[in-house]
This record gives sequence, structure tokens and C-alpha cells, in this order.
Amino acid sequence: MSASETHAAAAVHIPRNTIPKLEPRRRRQQNVNPTPVPETPTLPPPPITSDWTFMVPRARILSRKDHDAFLASATQSLVAAWIFSLADSVVDTPCSAVNKDQLSDTVKSILKILDEAEELVLRSPPDEQGSSRFGNKAFRGYVNLVSEKAAGWHNALGIESQEAVAEVSTYFKQSFGNRSRIDYGSGHELNFMMWLLCLYQLGRLQQSDFKALSLTVFSRYLALMRIIQMTYYLEPAGSHGVWGLDDYQFLPFLFGASQLLHHPYITPRAIHQQLTIEEFGDDYLYLGQVAFVNNTKTVKGLRWHSPMLDDISSAKSWSKVDGGMRRMFVAEVLGKLPVMQHFLFGSLIPAVEGMSEDARSHDDRETSDADGHKDHAHDGTGWGDCCGIKVPSSIAAAQEMKKGSKGDTLRRIPFD
Repeated sequence: MSASETHAAAAVHIPRNTIPKLEPRRRRQQNVNPTPVPETPTLPPPPITSDWTFMVPRARILSRKDHDAFLASATQSLVAAWIFSLADSVVDTPCSAVNKDQLSDTVKSILKILDEAEELVLRSPPDEQGSSRFGNKAFRGYVNLVSEKAAGWHNALGIESQEAVAEVSTYFKQSFGNRSRIDYGSGHELNFMMWLLCLYQLGRLQQSDFKALSLTVFSRYLALMRIIQMTYYLEPAGSHGVWGLDDYQFLPFLFGASQLLHHPYITPRAIHQQLTIEEFGDDYLYLGQVAFVNNTKTVKGLRWHSPMLDDISSAKSWSKVDGGMRRMFVAEVLGKLPVMQHFLFGSLIPAVEGMSEDARSHDDRETSDADGHKDHAHDGTGWGDCCGIKVPSSIAAAQEMKKGSKGDTLRRIPFD
């Protein structure tokens, strides 16, 4: 029997029921986040402050017990209500939708303050950097100039009481970064939002201002901080930020997701499309921040320098991104002791009765932090969420590369 005949005979004797059936591949189940999207708490009306007792804000969360008390407090709800109310006010709204001719007097005054704060950069030029990728000490002179101007700026906002100015201006001065460590992070960004909350508590801002605060004032603050970051090479306050989205900012992604919530054609994947970012970056905070991150890295591609942003871009809708950002704010900001131990409480953003009290001023506390971070809690893992090790600025690396058309001759830092 030939070979072909042998194969043919063998084929006849194979039982049909032994041949596996082809079945369609089952669709992989999507992971469902069991944590519900946090709702926006009701924002209480401003208190009556005609006979108010003001106080200079201090750190009050010094232990796990203090933090637990904060999480169950009305102040935690106040902070969440403020941030989420600002995000809610800009749903499906581009920055260009704000009519700048109809801004309130307080919002116009805030924008003027930020303009003047930018002018102070010219009065405190950076020291010779010498190709160093760590913070430039001239930043301390800049913060000193801001402190000198702070009282007059707050008087222009209609705050005349020296005690009120002392309380509110503390948050404002902290929003530019840490004078001692020469770093900046999303905690300082949060201080800026707490400054605006204080102005609301004093009746200087109304709910009708919320859209302008999120899209015009906050955008102006971001632009100012980018100038300051690039001028003084501010170091990240933690290794790639507490949230892992960006070395420095968080709220552009939260507010930006709300802006894009139901956009007809810009999807989360659009952050990989350079033309989309260039065309819409000025109108949408999320895209604008991605553009800034891309422009200040020494390597190309979100996959390499911002893997979490890259992962988030695979979300099917902006509602998924929006919900994730809100969960992140509650869990990774308000819910983390290493972060909240730096949060400041005064009379307008009050501490819970019975919380610990730090007798030092915030300036003294900052100096102590710069000397080694030995006086406050860490989470016990890694380098710690709040302080970490000194992290060279990727902005500094990128700027130094550009000087003298050096190209890629400067050694890349490991945090790019």
C-alpha cells in the first residue's frame, strides 16, 4: 500500500466526535471598580464673619487619630464640596466659553494679582545653574517678594482686617511651592484652591464665579506656575507626584475630564494625537496639561514618561476618567495621612475639636522638613508619599538640553 493510500485509510477511522468544535472566543470581562464615584457634597453658604475670630493656619493632622477625625468631619466635606463643585460647574465647557467682559470685580482683581506675581519673576532672576537639575536658590528671593506684596494684594480684594489677611494669605503664599526645599507639587496646587475657598468663605466670591474660577483663574495660575517652574527649576514635591499622573499638577486632569465629559469626538485616546492637542490644548485643561508634560520631558511618549496617563487614555469614555479622578482625589489626597499632614487649618477651614496642635509656625515646619523630614509620619513603604528623596527636575533637564543647542548630550535623569 502506498503512503497516500495509508493516510487515506487512517483518515477514515478517526471518530468525528473527537474533533473539537470551534467556539467563538468569549469577550474578556471588564474590571469593575467596586468603589462608587463620590458624590458632590452640598457646599454650605459662607459664614457670617462680622465678628469672626481669625487665626493663622497651622498643621493639625499629626497622627492617624487626627486624620481619622478629619475624614469624618464637616471640613472634609467642605473641601470635597468646593473642589467637586468647581468641577461640576465646567461640565462640557471649553475655556473660551467664559466671557471675560462679564467677570466679577473679585475675579478681575485675582487675575491682576497673578499678573503682578508673574512680573516679580523678573525682579528675582535665577542664579547661574551650572547644568544642575535641582532647584535654583533664587526661588527663595521670589517667594520673599510675594510675601512682601501679599498684604497689599489682599487689601485690594477688600480684605482689610490684618488678622483676616494673615489667615488667608498663608494659603496664597503656600501655593507657589516650598521655599526651603525649592519644590512644588499638587499639595501646593491644593493650597491655591483653599485660598479661593477662603475668599468664598469671606463672601468675596459667589457661585456665579465658579466657572470663571475653574477655567480662567485656574488657567492663569497654571500658566504662572509653568513660568516659575521653568525659571527656578522647581523640583517635584514627591517622586512623580502623589497621584502618579504628573510631577506637579493634579486638578487640570480632574477639571479637564469634566470639561470633556460628553464631547462628541475628542476621546481619552486623543492625548496621543498631536494635532488634537495643538488645536484644543488652550480650550481644555486636560489636553493643555498633557501638552506641557510632553514639552518638558527629555524622552518622547506618554508610555515612557507618564505611564498612568497612558493607561487612563484607554478608558472608553470621559465619564470613566472623570469618576476615576474624583475617586483619586478622595482616596489619594484627602485619604492619605502623608499628604494631609501638611494641610493647614485656620478659622475659615477649621480643624476638628480635639486635634493635635503644632506649636511651630508653618515656616518653621517647612525648615524642619527641609532638614530631613524627621518630624512627621510616613506610610512605612518606599520613600514616603509626602517628602521622599530630592528628585531632580525633569523641567531642568529639558531646559538645560536646549541651552546652546546641546541636543541629547546631557545625561538623562532617572525620573524622566
